[in-house]
Amino acid sequence: MNISPTNHQKKIHDYFEGIAREYKTYRRKFNYYYNDLVKYCNYFIHPDNSVLEIGCSTGQTISKIKGSYKAGIDFSETMITEAKINCPSVDFYVMNAEDLTIDRKFDVIIISNVIGYLENVQDVLLQIRKVSHPQTRIIITHYNYLWESILHFAEFIGLKKKSPQQNWLSRKDITNLLMLANFDTYRESKRMLIPVNIPLLSWLFNKYIAQLPLIKHLCLSQFVFARPVLLPQENNQESQYSTTIVIPARNEAGNIENAILRLPQFGSKQEIIFVEGNSTDNTWEVIQQIKEKYSHSHNIVITQQEGKGKGDAVRKGYSIATGDILMILDADLTVPPEELPKFYNAIATGKAEFINGSRLVYPMDDNAMQFLNTLGNKFFGAAFSWLIQQPIKDSLCGTKVMFRKDYEKLVQNRSFFGEFDPFGDFDLLFGAYKLNLKIIDLPIRYRERVYGSTNISRFKHGIMLLRMCWFALWKVKFI
Repeated sequence: MNISPTNHQKKIHDYFEGIAREYKTYRRKFNYYYNDLVKYCNYFIHPDNSVLEIGCSTGQTISKIKGSYKAGIDFSETMITEAKINCPSVDFYVMNAEDLTIDRKFDVIIISNVIGYLENVQDVLLQIRKVSHPQTRIIITHYNYLWESILHFAEFIGLKKKSPQQNWLSRKDITNLLMLANFDTYRESKRMLIPVNIPLLSWLFNKYIAQLPLIKHLCLSQFVFARPVLLPQENNQESQYSTTIVIPARNEAGNIENAILRLPQFGSKQEIIFVEGNSTDNTWEVIQQIKEKYSHSHNIVITQQEGKGKGDAVRKGYSIATGDILMILDADLTVPPEELPKFYNAIATGKAEFINGSRLVYPMDDNAMQFLNTLGNKFFGAAFSWLIQQPIKDSLCGTKVMFRKDYEKLVQNRSFFGEFDPFGDFDLLFGAYKLNLKIIDLPIRYRERVYGSTNISRFKHGIMLLRMCWFALWKVKFI
């Protein structure tokens, strides 16, 4: 159905047509700003992703974005003509965002600084559902409305091209519009205090000071990350996934059989992998006996790790896992095996792609966790929440769940963070963040250990965890 453009749409069209005509001047003036925008988006985009930019203008953003296939759309034929000249490796289309006719689904869809110019944002977001699959990621960039007066002043003195009036949408407005279009917002972030390149000063303020609490709310660029909410007709996978439960075990001989007896059945099928790690008791012998004893009823795989630490044991177990969903169950059973169906249901029904257990919500057994350990866990939970911009109450809970296909991508990117995490918690959480997965906490009851003693040294390992948080600042926060 053809609809005549409104006066507002005509003004928007003329504005962007002017940008296309002055492409070289515009690119030179705002190159610093767009380079930072591209850098941040690329942090979360995998080279194998297909990427679509809505409102691509002359292609200055999509041309620098990573991806195996890239496309851009805009309503301006002048801009698309300029984009095709400047970026021949990208497929460009003259098309209205309110009526998308591209016949493919994209892994990542970017809406960069045009959401305030759209006549009806919800209509555009509903159209985006047509080119999204369940794992698609939406990245929306927009200006902080606190900068409205500054940008108007820049237009007044000729530093910025005068633009038509736009919708100054708040973060809550955008989140609400995404929700109405069946998208789930899972992360928000802010960047850039100085949008022009002033040597040293811009680097200092934009890289470091802009990330500090309170000050970050003054940043110009705001980012919203969202993913499709599975509709009822799409959400029928609850019983179709197979599961691998990896159980690292060191000096846990008395808990091995209970791990099998207490484990509920869920999913299409289960694989249980015991990874024994340098025990000084008879844990390995007991694991072998349990595998034989329950071979008729359980698919049990056993192995021994060559290295040391729980992180190494988890990596060994995951490397031989065959299930669609990967789970960790500590052999001390302080996280009850009976809780695992909750983790399965949360990930299988699309609530998130990474489920993190949280021991710090419900009251614990009296001797389940010592006071200093509780303080340490609360501190690291708060530190992680700040680092990865998603709420993590208990970063060190042993039970973590993700899809194997996502873990395989995490392994490909592991060199980005390194392999020095002896526990595995940081490795998985940072990796999930870099993969742009939605992470949620799942509260569990934390029980007192009934056999053996803890393998954690609170001071030695606490210092090690602090070093990893410090390292993560430069890999996650100050980028």
